[in-house]
Amino acid sequence: MRAVQFRRMQDAAKHILSDIHDLTPRLRARVAEFEAARRIVPDVIATLKSIGVFRMLVPRSHGGLELDLPAALDIIATIARIDGSLGWTVMIGSGAALFAALLPRKTFDDIYRNGPDIIMAGSAQPVGTGEPTAGGWHVSGRWPFASGCQHADFLIGVCVMMKDGKPQTADEGASPATFGFMLPASDWQIEDTWHVSGLKGTGSHHVAIKDAVAPATSTFDLSRITPCVPGPLYGSLHQILPLLHSAVAVGIAEASLDDIVALANTGRQQLRAAVPMRESETFQGELGRVAADVRAARAFFESENARYWHHALAGTLNTPTLQAQATQGAIWLTANCIRAADTCFALGGSAAVYDSSSLQRRLRDLQVAGQHAAVHQRHYVNAGKLLLEDSDAAAGRAVSDLAH
Repeated sequence: MRAVQFRRMQDAAKHILSDIHDLTPRLRARVAEFEAARRIVPDVIATLKSIGVFRMLVPRSHGGLELDLPAALDIIATIARIDGSLGWTVMIGSGAALFAALLPRKTFDDIYRNGPDIIMAGSAQPVGTGEPTAGGWHVSGRWPFASGCQHADFLIGVCVMMKDGKPQTADEGASPATFGFMLPASDWQIEDTWHVSGLKGTGSHHVAIKDAVAPATSTFDLSRITPCVPGPLYGSLHQILPLLHSAVAVGIAEASLDDIVALANTGRQQLRAAVPMRESETFQGELGRVAADVRAARAFFESENARYWHHALAGTLNTPTLQAQATQGAIWLTANCIRAADTCFALGGSAAVYDSSSLQRRLRDLQVAGQHAAVHQRHYVNAGKLLLEDSDAAAGRAVSDLAH
C-alpha cells in the first residue's frame, strides 16, 4: 500500500514540475509586475492554484496531494528559481497547511469541505493578546510579515494569553503562555506596510484584528504539536519549517548562478578588461568557486530533506534535537546562498546594478530571506547549546562507566 501511495506522490510531483516548466517563460516575463504590485497578482495565484502547488501538503483524506517532503521542497525550490517572491509565496501558502492540521478535526474538515486549494497566511509572532471569553478568546493585535495575505482565505495570528489584563505564563513559569488562532481573511484588516528592499512581490503586509472573538474551535497550541490528522508530515511543524525556508534560498542561489552564466554567454566584455568575461581566467575561477558553493548548498539541502523525511516516516522527527539541527542547517544554507548570490552580483559588474538585472533582485531577495527569524544567525545558539549538553552527557556517562 505504501509503495502505491509513493508512486502516486511521485507522479503528482512530476506533473506539477512539468507544468512549472511550461509556465516558466510566462512567469519570468511578469516578475517586474510582481515587484511593482508588491504582490503576486491574482491571475498568477489562480494559475498556481490550478496546477496544485497550494495542495501539496494537504492530506489526501481532504483532497490534497500529501506529497513526500523532499518532492514538495524540490517544487518550492524550482519555483523560487524562477523568482524569489514567487517561491516564497508558494512556500507560505502551501506550508500553512501544517498549521491548519493543529486545529480541531471538525474545524479542519470545515476548512477543506469545498476542496483542498485553500490558502492561509499570517504570522507566528506572539504579538496579539487574547482574553478568555465564553466559548473562546477575545483577540486583538497587529501582526507583521503576513506574506500572501491579500490572496489568503484564512489568516493566522498568535496571542499571549491574558487574564484581567495581565499576561499568563506557561507551565515553566518563565515565558508567556500563548495560543494560535485562525479566522477567515474577511475578519482581518490588511495594512499597506510592505515597502521593502527584497522579496517585494510577497505582499508581506501587517494584518490586524480588533475586539474579535476566536472560538476555541479555531485555536491551536504551538508549544504542544498535536495534529488532528494522521500522516508523517503533520506532527513536526517546528522541524519542517526551516526546511521550507531552505528551499527558497537554494532556488534563488541557483538562479543567481544561471544569471551570471547567461550574462557571460552574451559575450559581454567589461570596462578595462582585456578579454570578454567568459574568456577571463579570473572570471572562470570565481565562477567555478561559486558554482561549487551552490552545488554544496543543493547537496546539503537534498541530504537534509531525505534525512528528515526518514525520521518523519519513522515517527521520530518531533524532537528538540532535530528542531535545533533543522534550524542550524537552514541558517548555514541560507547564509551560504547569500554569499553565492553576492559573488554572482559582483561578477556581473556595473550591468548588475540596474533594475532590469535579475542579479540585483536575487541578491535583494536572499538578503531579506536571511533576515527571517527562522534562519537568522542568532539561532545558531540552540545548536551550540545542544552540542555542549551532549558533551556533558557523554562525559557523565564516561565517569559512570569508570566508576563501575
